[in-house]
Amino acid sequence: MTRNILSLILVLSFFSCQEAEEQKPTKPNIIFILADDLGFGEVGYQGQKKIKTPNIDALSETGMIFTNHYSGAPVCAPARSVLLTGMHMGHSYIRGNDAMKERGDVWDYAKASADPNLEGQRNLPAETETMSKMLQRAGYKTGIVGKWGLGAPLTEGIPNNLGFDYFYGYNCQRQAHNLYPTHLWENKEKVMLDNDLVVPATKLGEGDDPNDPASYAKYEQNDYAPDLMHEKAMNFIQENKDEPFFLYYASPLPHVPLQIPNEDRQEYISEFGSEEPYNGNKGYFPNQYPNATYAAMITKLDQQIGEIRAKIQALGLEENTMIIVTSDNGPTYVGGVDYEHFESSAPFTNGFGRTKGFLYEGGIRVPMLVSWPGKIEKSTSDHISVFYDIFPTLAELVGASVPENLDGKSFLPELMGKEQDKHDYLYWEFPETGGQQAVRMGNWKAVRQNIVKENNLEIELYDLSKDILEQNNIAADHPDLIKKFEEIMAKEHETPVVSTFRMPALGD
Repeated sequence: MTRNILSLILVLSFFSCQEAEEQKPTKPNIIFILADDLGFGEVGYQGQKKIKTPNIDALSETGMIFTNHYSGAPVCAPARSVLLTGMHMGHSYIRGNDAMKERGDVWDYAKASADPNLEGQRNLPAETETMSKMLQRAGYKTGIVGKWGLGAPLTEGIPNNLGFDYFYGYNCQRQAHNLYPTHLWENKEKVMLDNDLVVPATKLGEGDDPNDPASYAKYEQNDYAPDLMHEKAMNFIQENKDEPFFLYYASPLPHVPLQIPNEDRQEYISEFGSEEPYNGNKGYFPNQYPNATYAAMITKLDQQIGEIRAKIQALGLEENTMIIVTSDNGPTYVGGVDYEHFESSAPFTNGFGRTKGFLYEGGIRVPMLVSWPGKIEKSTSDHISVFYDIFPTLAELVGASVPENLDGKSFLPELMGKEQDKHDYLYWEFPETGGQQAVRMGNWKAVRQNIVKENNLEIELYDLSKDILEQNNIAADHPDLIKKFEEIMAKEHETPVVSTFRMPALGD
């Protein structure tokens, strides 16, 4: 009798433990894909007609599309800082693309290629709290593949000191101005590639025919960095399939220069026909087929996203993997990109002063989708969100604590179809391209331009519900609102630690 009772207890204990194991929540894998200079209107699900993005479009069918999502800044490094730290540009340590020119000839591409002391951007201090550190503490294996830009190779600001177990890619944004570089970095090691040194802005040779493909051979060599990075990203997923992982895939595509393996653009060459070659002005390489190449670069990114999704599916991880796809800022206006042809910023205003580098909608409103089959329903959200919301969102997702000083709000409730707390307003500042500040409060958008260049403190005001192009400045009609925006801009701006980012007209 006693033996039977003990046997029954053991059987019940077995099934109880098995049931508990089955009910134990599994932390989702997180893949955050950050395109580089991908415009709001450059993907199919946003209305793009000339560039094919079938994989991104298909992914958008499996989750939530955000129509009011913003980058944290209008250029690379500060946008990435806001993303990783959850701090907006009024509080961020990094507020611009600072090359730390006090080190020497940092803008000499050849010298920086040879000397790591000249490579890289201003570094985040190693003690900075980051989203990746939070995920490490939560039990995640963390990796970044792509472009870093937040700390030079020989400084404390390398990815491995800021929450990443693994890094492969460009440390330096300037070196990323060649997609066939001489080297990349793997963790702390410089990895040499099978490419000759070709300095950005290298022109066609004397006597080269701009309509002869052979004239462009030196710009298309052996090791194409986006392909190498993609292989490492796929390996990272494979190697960490049995534990929770966070992959920050910071692709250099479609940031110029216009470079891609010839076979990847043949379809667009056939479709677009003959083009006026781009001669390589403004520090970028010449290209025989600029439109076909640019379209192919975006389609290349799309194909890689499709391969990542297929990999997740093949490993049986799709229902336990959240994939986020967005862009670091608006599209470029240099390097041979015909932003008018592609309507890159649609439905916002295109071109210099309105896209990358500026705080108007075309410079900071970016495409974003979040896919998690079985957890996030197919939907479109008009919730107003921003890069500094990602940190608290992922913290809530994995059950981690959030630092009190973060500027963001989790939008996980929005993703889960629950009641969502909203921002009173969003804030940006940017000390470059003249010096700028901006605030969005509901449908109102306030912008200051030329704060540094002209000591200007006048505020422009736009009603985005009626004026999405931000062309009708109605500040004179709303003095009470202008006063409110002045108060917000004064409150949210803290004097930067780094003097390079200071704006004297704001009291710095």
